[in-house]
Amino acid sequence: MHDVIIVGARVAGSATALLLARRGLKVLVLDRAMFPSDTLSTHQVQVPGVARLARWGILDAILEAGTPATRDVRFDQGQAVLTGRFPACDGTDFMCSPRRTLLDQVLVDAARAAGAEVRENFTVGELLHDNGTVTGVRGREKGAPAVTERAPLVIGADGKHSLVAEAVNARAYRAKPPQSMAFYTYWEGVPASGGELYGRPGCALGAWPTNDGLLMTYLAWPIARFGEFRQDVEGNFLRTLDAVGLGDRIRSGRRAERFRGTPDLPSYFRQPHGPGWALVGDAGLLLDPVTGQGISHAFRDAELLADAVADGLGGIRPLGKALGQYHRARDKAARPMYDFTARLAAINPPTPAEMALFRALLQRQEDSDAFFGALTGSVPLREFMSPRNMVRLVGVHGLTKLMLGQAVRGKPAGELPESAAPGSPGLGRLPWFAGSCRSGFRYEPQTSRPPTPLHAHVYDLLTPLAFCSPSRPLPSRPPPPRAACALEGFGDRWSLMACGRGVGWGQEFELGGLPGRKWGGGCAGAS
Repeated sequence: MHDVIIVGARVAGSATALLLARRGLKVLVLDRAMFPSDTLSTHQVQVPGVARLARWGILDAILEAGTPATRDVRFDQGQAVLTGRFPACDGTDFMCSPRRTLLDQVLVDAARAAGAEVRENFTVGELLHDNGTVTGVRGREKGAPAVTERAPLVIGADGKHSLVAEAVNARAYRAKPPQSMAFYTYWEGVPASGGELYGRPGCALGAWPTNDGLLMTYLAWPIARFGEFRQDVEGNFLRTLDAVGLGDRIRSGRRAERFRGTPDLPSYFRQPHGPGWALVGDAGLLLDPVTGQGISHAFRDAELLADAVADGLGGIRPLGKALGQYHRARDKAARPMYDFTARLAAINPPTPAEMALFRALLQRQEDSDAFFGALTGSVPLREFMSPRNMVRLVGVHGLTKLMLGQAVRGKPAGELPESAAPGSPGLGRLPWFAGSCRSGFRYEPQTSRPPTPLHAHVYDLLTPLAFCSPSRPLPSRPPPPRAACALEGFGDRWSLMACGRGVGWGQEFELGGLPGRKWGGGCAGAS
């Protein structure tokens, strides 16, 4: 009998197996593939993911196989072009884009070297249960009779169409349908000195050096245009390359492999644990690939889950409590980039206010590098996007434009977005508004309570669901022109403070229908 059975041996499964086996647990890993094996992938291992590979002692094997280290990056939005370098994370200052035939094989080999048993070409047919608790699996290697394997914990690392998640009916939440479609291919003979990110109306494109001297180019269009795209995949791909200015350089080389792509790009969190089971990687958390976070998130969550499992099975704390802590830690770490990615996946052009931010970054190389760090994860996204930092970069007036541009993106002022319509889960009781902290406008909350004049301000470049209102009605005259609001927090939890002329107030909300609380105090943070 094993301590842990892991279904799926790719980046999440093998990383988890490696870490558990190094802690002395008896681990069995099962996968239907024979390695080396390819799979659809962004290829990107962001800087924190590379730092983890280094910490685990397997980065050298990736680099020695000819994987380029990418330190320089270009961010091209047409009217603004940023260049810079990634800030370091735990002593690592580069990302890389290895082929999955290499990365997955290295991880499988490392798991085996640590003592895990890895069975390839093995298909799991069902989970075994005893009084509602998962106790093992039943499956077979190709051409062999079915066998039963048992363990106190079965971990599903088997991707977005996870058999384990389906068998235990793992609840999905914060789920979003596909917003984009993605295709990629490889080119040889095309010069590249770093990573490249392009945005134009209706498309996003990335170009990243990978193994064997190839350049991988990734393209995203809105999901509504998938039918149009697939009618002429190569022609549409090349026309998109032309649109961002890469066409001539790409045509100087030669396409090395076929196009790969899919419209099946949902986003979700899944309940990642229950009696006798847990989920890791895409089985439990999936983002649109437009930000290239999947591999690095799988590595992060493998560490979080390995810590929980080792504690639970080692008797340090009950397994259920340890897995509950894994759940909370995973969601807290993932929410900022999840929300950011969901917004980018819509493939909308930058707003004028966002372009103003990019132009401000053009004058500040250190801040441009921090922006790239926020994209890769070496700088906390919430830190870079904080009100304090945005005011420093674009001023209070620019911050207001950023806030309102995201809150009512493409909508007339005051129009209620569908996502915040009355009756939407947890949002119908919250006010939705458009306006400026400095305008002196009044707003009516879209709630069932008696309407109260609101002096409202939103800060959220990612999800426009933060609200603040005064502790007393506004006077008839406009507020002082130097009144300001500040916000701290991310995702579902926010702390807000607004200041006028010597008056301070704030609210803290738990979105999703949970009650919030209010407090008063002196003015702090006014600009």
